[in-house]
Amino acid sequence: MQEAIPYRRWATNQNNSSSSTSSTIYLKGPEGHDLKRIVEETPVLIFMKSGDCMGHVVKRLLQGLGVNPCVYEIDDKDEKRICVEIMGIIDGGGGRDGEGVQFPVAFIGGELFGGLDRVMATHITGELNLVLKQAGALWL
Repeated sequence: MQEAIPYRRWATNQNNSSSSTSSTIYLKGPEGHDLKRIVEETPVLIFMKSGDCMGHVVKRLLQGLGVNPCVYEIDDKDEKRICVEIMGIIDGGGGRDGEGVQFPVAFIGGELFGGLDRVMATHITGELNLVLKQAGALWL
């Protein structure tokens, strides 16, 4: 199977600790990343805490469907800032404090899709494939 080449490369942190061979792009959360632009330009993006097992479940489920999601890992020290930025993306810059964000958070096609529960529910009902195709993350 051929691997998809990302449209644009961001500052990446390749995590080679797993035994699987995937082309998942890992991003860390330094200052200066324009999260809104990353969300808009990435077909599938997962925001997760570093080392979060539930984020890993979402990533593996999407990889099993043939999608190579971009994973944005968030350290504890950056969590509050990233939560505020995510709420700004969701609300259109509404300036909320980020208290409503629970990780992992998936964005598909530049839109908030949901967390692990929504990804699993749509996978079970078969809707996830359609959403991924519409976002350009699946070709077949």
